[in-house]
Amino acid sequence: MKATRKKNRVRIGFLILFVVTIYLASSILRVKSPHGINQLEGLYWQPDHTIDVVMMGTSHIHCNVNTALLWEKYGIAAYDYSGAEQPLWMTYFYLRELYKYQNPKVVVVDMYAPARFKEDYQYDWISENIYGMRFSLNKLEMLAVSVEPSKLFQYFPSFSVYHSRYDDLEKEDFEHFFWNWDEKEAFKGYTPYWKQSPQQVPDITEKGKDGLSNKSEKYLKKIIDYMKEKDGELILIAAPYVVTNEDQKTYNRIAEIAKEEGVSFIDYNEYYDEIGLDFEKDFNDESHLNYWGSCKFTEYLGNYLNSFEEVRDRRGQENYGSWDDHVKMINEELHNYQSGKIKNDQ
Repeated sequence: MKATRKKNRVRIGFLILFVVTIYLASSILRVKSPHGINQLEGLYWQPDHTIDVVMMGTSHIHCNVNTALLWEKYGIAAYDYSGAEQPLWMTYFYLRELYKYQNPKVVVVDMYAPARFKEDYQYDWISENIYGMRFSLNKLEMLAVSVEPSKLFQYFPSFSVYHSRYDDLEKEDFEHFFWNWDEKEAFKGYTPYWKQSPQQVPDITEKGKDGLSNKSEKYLKKIIDYMKEKDGELILIAAPYVVTNEDQKTYNRIAEIAKEEGVSFIDYNEYYDEIGLDFEKDFNDESHLNYWGSCKFTEYLGNYLNSFEEVRDRRGQENYGSWDDHVKMINEELHNYQSGKIKNDQ
């Protein structure tokens, strides 16, 4: 009996060692990125049912919507749950993933991707919208509509993709363990840009309404139907950037659909002056605001979000301390920029 017990303890010890080794290897080797992967993974670190406002869509969300400012000025518990060039069919499955853990009062979805990208399969930044999501039937369904069968194994399973990153490891790769809980929880998706790149104010005259692809329209309506089922407030937006007449065709069609479906659509490219955007100083590039532009846009957006009765001031409430930590995190980034630790081209 003693020999059997000893063998069982040894087996259990090896099993624990194996599980710990797999966890550490996975945590170190998996791909990290502040333009989608971290936003996806970060959702799982948030306290359940604490996010009141979730922002979804492309990098126009996590670069333009300053969640730290929303908290500091309005007490809005918001999260940027977005990925670079994210098509609407992936946004739909993100939405389903979100509601497993949160029950937001307001969902804001940016419409840049359907305006700019028309192909049914969009591969340039697709990995940013896949690798951070936990394995589930929902993830498999997302992959089924996002990746052609012949290319599936380039993205799934995730470990088969990143297991060979040994030569690419950096300091950041060793900071993603469960004992970094506070830092992971404090990340709310916002990824500021620091460059100042002067832009031309666009002159938009387009009245056409034929810019929305069939697949994008299908999933836009699925998003609308899903939010009606959840009885949540859905707000469709176009975050400010240097919009083109070709993009405007899509926004005109989205406005038409929004009116038919009884949901809000706000094209913030029509409000440059009201927001107070300076085209000489507030853009990182033609597609994204920089930190200072994001503060102006976020304040304008936050004033609107603050008008919803369901969106409460959560400052000082239990389970919301991570938003205070988030403000400190962004302020530290600002300090690092001002002290020269972050270059203005990042």
